[in-house]
Amino acid sequence: MRIVLPLMHRRRNPIAQAISLVLGLLVIGVLLVFGLVVAGVLMVGGALWLVWRQWKLHRVSGSPRAERQPEVLEGEYVVIRDSRPVAH
Repeated sequence: MRIVLPLMHRRRNPIAQAISLVLGLLVIGVLLVFGLVVAGVLMVGGALWLVWRQWKLHRVSGSPRAERQPEVLEGEYVVIRDSRPVAH
C-alpha cells in the first residue's frame, strides 16, 4: 500500500506569496494573543479563588491559628481472617 500525497507547489506570483505570508503571520499572532488572554484569565481567576478561599477559612475559624477539634470517624470494625470464609 502506497500513500500518495499531492505535491505542494509554491505560488509563482510574488503578491500571492506575500499575502499568504501575511495571513499566516496574522493567524499565528491571533492564536498567540488568544492563548495569552486565556492564560491570563486562568491565572487571575486562580489567584482570586485562592484569596477567596483563604478569606473564607479565616472568617470561619476566627483566627488563623485557632485549634480545631480533630475529625473522628466512628464505626464498627470486623477482623476477617483468611483461614475461614465469612458469611454475611
